[in-house]
Formats: sequence, structure tokens, C-alpha cells
Amino acid sequence: MFLHVGNNKNIREKDIIGIFDADTATVSSVTRKFLTEAEKRGEVEIAGEEIPKSFVIFRKKGGNGICFSQLSTSALLGRSDNPKN
Repeated sequence: MFLHVGNNKNIREKDIIGIFDADTATVSSVTRKFLTEAEKRGEVEIAGEEIPKSFVIFRKKGGNGICFSQLSTSALLGRSDNPKN
């Protein structure tokens, strides 16, 4: 199954590593550094033009990817095939 994260962007659920709240997760300097480095490597995608509320880390060919979404973590979990994961 696929998880629709907004703006016609779908991620295969089995490839999802984690779904994180953009406001609370980015408080940590370690997370901000991780996201900055991922952006420099070209691993960051944005699913929409609105202010992101969450981001999804997922496996993709050649490494990992990060997709920022305007949807909240609870909305993404509600859309998933198995919301208890």
C-alpha cells in the first residue's frame, strides 16, 4: 500500500522509516543538522507549498529520502494502512 502525503506524492508504506512532527522534532539541534545535511545531499522533497507540519523519512533506491508534508502526523497515520505502527 501507499501513503499519500499530499500534492500527488505517494510513499510506499513498507519503505517508511518514521513520521515526525515538524514543530517538535526540529527543536533539537541534532535533528536540524540531520535535515540540513540531507537537504545538501538532495534527499529532501516537499509535498506542497504550504508550511510543513510533518516530515516522513523513507527508504528509496540509493539511500533514504525525506518528504515534508503539509499534513499533520495524525492525519498521515490516519491515512496509513495500519495506523498503530
